Amino acid sequence: MSQCRFCKTALTNVFLDLGLSPVSNAFIAKEDANKPEVFYPLITYVCDKCLLVQAIDFESAAHHFHDNYIYFSSFSSDWVAHAKTYAEKMIAERSLDKSSQVIELASNDGYLLQHFLPHQIPVLGIEPSRNVAEAAERKGIPSLVKFFTNPLATELAGQGKKADLIAGNNVLAHVPEIGDFVKGIATLLKPEGCVTLEFPWLYNMITQNQFDTIYHEHYSYLSLHAVTKIFEEQGLQIFDVEELVTHGGSLRIFGKLKTNKKDTVTDRVNQFLQKENSIHLNSLEGYRSFAAKVHEIKFSLLQFLIEKKRAGKKVAAYGAPAKGNTLLNYCGVGPELISFTVDKSPHKQGKLLPGTRIPVKDVQAIYEEKPDYILILPWNLKTEIVRQMSEVSAWGCKFVVPIPRVEQIN
Repeated sequence: MSQCRFCKTALTNVFLDLGLSPVSNAFIAKEDANKPEVFYPLITYVCDKCLLVQAIDFESAAHHFHDNYIYFSSFSSDWVAHAKTYAEKMIAERSLDKSSQVIELASNDGYLLQHFLPHQIPVLGIEPSRNVAEAAERKGIPSLVKFFTNPLATELAGQGKKADLIAGNNVLAHVPEIGDFVKGIATLLKPEGCVTLEFPWLYNMITQNQFDTIYHEHYSYLSLHAVTKIFEEQGLQIFDVEELVTHGGSLRIFGKLKTNKKDTVTDRVNQFLQKENSIHLNSLEGYRSFAAKVHEIKFSLLQFLIEKKRAGKKVAAYGAPAKGNTLLNYCGVGPELISFTVDKSPHKQGKLLPGTRIPVKDVQAIYEEKPDYILILPWNLKTEIVRQMSEVSAWGCKFVVPIPRVEQIN
């Protein structure tokens, strides 16, 4: 019996059980193709008390976010553009200047903080994976190679490093000790400082069948209801909310210290809470029917791939994201159904996907092998990918996405 990582209530209600799966970013070197892998249960629960959806810990955060972390944010041009728009918005709205301090939690390769540098705004990145932090350093972004915790926040505050703006994109879900992490934010904020956090929204996961965002690096799956409770416990208040298109539909929350009288709570906070209430995310009822919809996607994807294989068609995939590895392992899809996948990242090329052992190639392989169908694994980037790969229509190749349902998109 496990306990809720926030409120310590015993976890008894299964949200979704995806069976056994390897760590989603544990890519396999070709020379290790015949060596065994470790598979872990990939099961999520919903807490009776605080309604936080969460996975059980099988590996530490240090195991996932090591010195050779394979994900570099800057390989997505759309994501870099998203970060630039955010930086310009916050500079204007918060009147940030040379006297301000901006800190990003899980700053990766500097994809976001680089946009503050032309304005001479002091920045600091906190990133646990050394290799991506070094990429940020090469862009001129000071980076601490550490996990963000309340003790680290206390240390930085003692050094006069309190922040006017703290940013954290797609990090809150990756934190095992979520209460301590949020407490650290409260410690590090200036009295009138602001924190913004972006995270894939549980509302969209449920309504759009985005089960593939569940993997071992993600310890929590976040609703506004649950995050509000976590913030309040640590002396913080959410004062505004925006819905974003990133990662299949995310929330950006704006938080402040409860003692901060400068920022007033907008009507949007209650509007988003009411939207969650409309599908009963304020009670256990809203969490009980998700599994059946996930099973249907598995059946549909297997049916599509088997039909194309029997018709003599070649199916390749685009991308090697963690979500794709969840999807393929859960559905039991290997190289007998998907010949290969391609990815822009040289850190993934030449390796095999964990579990399924599908080879990862350079994008050029698409043009050399001319598949009949391309399954887009990072479906949240489908617009960018279809735009970049438009030449494949010359030989009649079609794009397919698996989420929210298996369908051809061109």
